[in-house]
Amino acid sequence: MRFKLNFLIFLFAIFGFNTYSQTKTKASYDYLLYLPKDYAKATKKYPLVIYLHGGSQKGNDLNKLKIYGLPYLVEKGQDFDFIIASPQCPDNKYWSTENWFETLYTDLEAKYRIDKSRIYITGISMGGYGAYIAALDFPDKFAAVVALCGGINDSDLTRICNLSKIPIWAFHGTADDKIPFSETERIAKALESCETKNNFKFTRLENEGHEIQYLYEQNSEIYKWMLKKKKSK
Repeated sequence: MRFKLNFLIFLFAIFGFNTYSQTKTKASYDYLLYLPKDYAKATKKYPLVIYLHGGSQKGNDLNKLKIYGLPYLVEKGQDFDFIIASPQCPDNKYWSTENWFETLYTDLEAKYRIDKSRIYITGISMGGYGAYIAALDFPDKFAAVVALCGGINDSDLTRICNLSKIPIWAFHGTADDKIPFSETERIAKALESCETKNNFKFTRLENEGHEIQYLYEQNSEIYKWMLKKKKSK
């Protein structure tokens, strides 16, 4: 299995299968936006966190995003010292279906003061998959990734080493009955095949299931860890 994985990665390097985002249809997804409370008075640039929801929040109603995660915390009045963009994936699609990131990024960059060296992406469940996919498609954009109970598709193993360029903090419950714990486990193992030393931090949540969205509320270390990461120019 290890030989097969190394061979696939070798083929990826030779033939340059790094244009996945270019083969996808560009799309524009509606999104919720949060600006820090001092944004209007300040002139500085701010870090940007892109938050990707899970499968049950798909559709065309942005209010569905406020059930949990960062949009929930914003709705409850919590303040953050970074910009948050929370796009909504349409029904019958996944975060990997279309190239939504470029359109979102271009829009945000044109309208808001964003520190390009401090762009982060986080997601849970389907959004965890989405965070990995965005990082695979655009590895030079992100300073860090936080993925909760996510994974990657079999077809993306050939380009796993794109993830080795980015600090990643992954969380997964060992008793997850919706997205198996092994999905994150195999990412950690596959990254060992990469020449670039990876920065994959894996928090195993013993005996916990799929519902780990509470981490966004209770684990402030997530945000502290992200904001310490910075893309070198």
